[in-house]
Amino acid sequence: MKQRTLTAAAMAAALALAGCGSAAQPDSDSGGSEDKLVVWDWKSGDENAVSYIELAKADFAEKHPDVEVEFVAQPFDQYYNLLGTAIQSGEGPDVMMFNGGGQLRDRTDALLPLDDYIAEDRERLAGWEAFSADGTAYAAPVTLQGHPIYYNKDLYEQAGLDPEAPAATWDDLADDCGAVTEETGANCFAQGNKEGYGIQFWLSGLGSGVLTDAEYEAWIAGDRDWSAPGVKRVFELWQESGDAGLFNDGANSTAMFNDMFAVFEAGEAAHVIGLMSDVGHWKDFSEFLGAENVGVMEAPLVNPESAPSLPYDGGIGYGAAEWTADPELAADLVRSLTSTAALEAFYADAGAIASDTTIDASDAGPAASAIVSRIPDGEPALHVALSSETLELMGRLSQQLLSGSVTVDEALDQLAESDQAG
Repeated sequence: MKQRTLTAAAMAAALALAGCGSAAQPDSDSGGSEDKLVVWDWKSGDENAVSYIELAKADFAEKHPDVEVEFVAQPFDQYYNLLGTAIQSGEGPDVMMFNGGGQLRDRTDALLPLDDYIAEDRERLAGWEAFSADGTAYAAPVTLQGHPIYYNKDLYEQAGLDPEAPAATWDDLADDCGAVTEETGANCFAQGNKEGYGIQFWLSGLGSGVLTDAEYEAWIAGDRDWSAPGVKRVFELWQESGDAGLFNDGANSTAMFNDMFAVFEAGEAAHVIGLMSDVGHWKDFSEFLGAENVGVMEAPLVNPESAPSLPYDGGIGYGAAEWTADPELAADLVRSLTSTAALEAFYADAGAIASDTTIDASDAGPAASAIVSRIPDGEPALHVALSSETLELMGRLSQQLLSGSVTVDEALDQLAESDQAG
């Protein structure tokens, strides 16, 4: 079995998810000028992103040969704190990376609206919604990030199950998991909730098989009913799965990055709700289990009125600061960072599912092909619609649900109050 060794830089990379990043010390020169642009991100120090960054810089240099571009790779676990300080001072990088969703939407006052600069890229790139607020785009998507349910085909075979026909309903999945555990000793799901991230993946990965279409649409639109039957059932399944031993031991003390994924890669769990880009994704799993053993299944049906779909949004993207000296120049750099050649390199080297819909991913193996084939019918991930404050609260409550110190109804009441306040 292949073993994974993480450096400090890789640990920081793993933490960036639902982006991932690299660790480096902040540069003393935090801002740009008319002949220099400074970029903050957590990717440019990653060895898998070297070709991507170089091709993006080359594309920009063709248009602006006299402008220097400096990338400053920040540690992801400090990134938004550092960015917050820069925003408060009104000084900082010209271009900055964001995760899609709440982290960007909480900071749109500090960002340049991009709609006037990106018209040519609208059709080519997918994932805009995660980088938009009130219909205005504030960053351009680099990757698509979603939460497929992966399964280990080899464990299915050992348990006498058909590896090409994973369960379509929750009850059947529970039965299959019982067979896997009896025959192999593996758990049903690899789970890591030390940081409270596990519940986010659970909500988005399983939600389309539990919520009705109306509940799903209302949730994404911001009209969330935390007492709705489907929403409540997702959290009940979380607690019930922990109580029933469907998760690996010590889920609340297991870090998602990368300990949860290591459980799956070691064949100690039959399923994991992972990512489709960066880490904990099809490329990583294929390296450990073999591409032929990595399956992708739809969310199992809990409610027959549900319509399972791939939950995905824009993953990571770049926006321009409202204080940049030359908005058009900064926007041009954002466009270079989402150029087709650069994104093709990011897909090839890092296994990222790029936002560029013209890139052919058919040669990446069966798992990646299955994911890409579901993108046209995919739906936004449920947890991405929530504010960062509500996500933090949900993480704490999810730990309490697994420990039995709070009921589902009590947790949902607190989450509804937080969501309404946000």
